[in-house]
Amino acid sequence: MNPLTTGDKAKLTPEHFGKFGAGHLPGLMGVEILKVGAQGVESRLQVRPEVMAPNGFLHAATVIALADTSCGYGCVALLPKGASGFTTIELKANFLGTARDGLILCKATPAHLGRNTQVWDATVSAGEGGKTIALFRCTQMVLWQNPKP
Repeated sequence: MNPLTTGDKAKLTPEHFGKFGAGHLPGLMGVEILKVGAQGVESRLQVRPEVMAPNGFLHAATVIALADTSCGYGCVALLPKGASGFTTIELKANFLGTARDGLILCKATPAHLGRNTQVWDATVSAGEGGKTIALFRCTQMVLWQNPKP
């Protein structure tokens, strides 16, 4: 069985993805998945010194890690039946602000769910007021295992 999925879409819960990311970049960064479903993924990350740039602002790679993880987990949850996985083939981010403390939140939503590609949008926000700090879009190539001759 593919390690990305359980074979049962109902088991693709926030807890599943928390365990799946442990010991890898999402776990090391502290990405917490809050919600996974047909409408997308919601996640958060605590801003702390380890995820900051040396200039005292949130590192751009931290925002990318949160957004890309959220979109990737959404892709896994919504893979077409029989797909073996995915890989990111394009991503883009527009940074509109930053954070120095508190939580950053991400909401990832599918823009296109095709047989061979998926396109995901994510908005990353910070603070109590939910100020948008980044807009993110990625394209995922859906992988299909080829039978061996």
